[in-house]
Amino acid sequence: MKAAYYEEFAGPVEIRDLPCPDPAPDGALIRVGATGICRSDWHGWQGHDPDIRLPHVPGHELAGVVEAVGKNVRSWRAGDRVTVPFVCGCGGCPQCQTGNQQICDHQEQPGFTHWGSFAEFVAIRYADQYLVRLPDEVDEVAAASLGCRFVTSFRAVLAQGRLQPGEWLAVHGCGGVGLAAIMIGAAVGARVVAVDIRPEALALAQAIGAELVIDASNDDPVEAIRTATRGGAHVSIDALGHPTTCFRSVSCLRKRGRHVQVGLLLGEHSRPALPMDRVIAHELEILGSHGMQAHEYPRMLAMMAAGALAPEHLVTQRVDLAGGIDILTRMGDFPTTGIAVIDRF
Repeated sequence: MKAAYYEEFAGPVEIRDLPCPDPAPDGALIRVGATGICRSDWHGWQGHDPDIRLPHVPGHELAGVVEAVGKNVRSWRAGDRVTVPFVCGCGGCPQCQTGNQQICDHQEQPGFTHWGSFAEFVAIRYADQYLVRLPDEVDEVAAASLGCRFVTSFRAVLAQGRLQPGEWLAVHGCGGVGLAAIMIGAAVGARVVAVDIRPEALALAQAIGAELVIDASNDDPVEAIRTATRGGAHVSIDALGHPTTCFRSVSCLRKRGRHVQVGLLLGEHSRPALPMDRVIAHELEILGSHGMQAHEYPRMLAMMAAGALAPEHLVTQRVDLAGGIDILTRMGDFPTTGIAVIDRF
């Protein structure tokens, strides 16, 4: 199979012809129709993820067709159209048993714990527990755009952030995660503030539902949000993953507000300073959000079918595998607005 492949962190990424994997007894082999290009893949290539063992094939935001299943799989067969959460839960640990497969004790993640979806085929374990059937109305590019970014934002905004209609949502960073959060917040009737330093990202944020956009290179976003919302955001999300945006996200909240950390803070950024005096005095909540469970997909897919959510509108580039490698290796410089998807191998 054709795949993107690297042998050293931050080293060359090449297209190679590699052996096609076999499905595990509890797994499935998926022919990849489309796969998103995510900053998490860039972090992995940089060596920031301890699960990755070299050599490696990246990619975790995928949609495609089941090619084959293992002997113990009962719910799926060849030809089924599927996507998969980036965290594959085992179904048997205490976390999975309480419905929290996104933090499974034995989780597998394509593109991290094993070779991923920047390839013509990808093997997925725990197929019965964690594959998601695609409705006929959702094509593979739209499904790949759900990836980890849109579904992570969906759970971060609605389950962790508990955002309600009429509340203010502040989104710090208008990449794929942030734009998804903006679209989701607007869809449920919240008032959304978008913060970024790129005019093109802010323009797209406004086009998909942001009521107010703030250029953080010109204005103090914390004061601007507190003023515009008359006291601060009810929910704020750091969608970028940087000590500065994390600090600002907590600082812009009103009393008893909820901060949700979605953007990865890795390496030297993994221990950011926080305004804990404000957290205590204003009884703020600090929450993490790590993906979304397969059993929560139906609500999101129903909103897509009803036209309330259109994640495909966030796809700004559709490229082949070589183009995907180019975007991946330049992602540290934020070369794209919106979501880029590989749809050709």
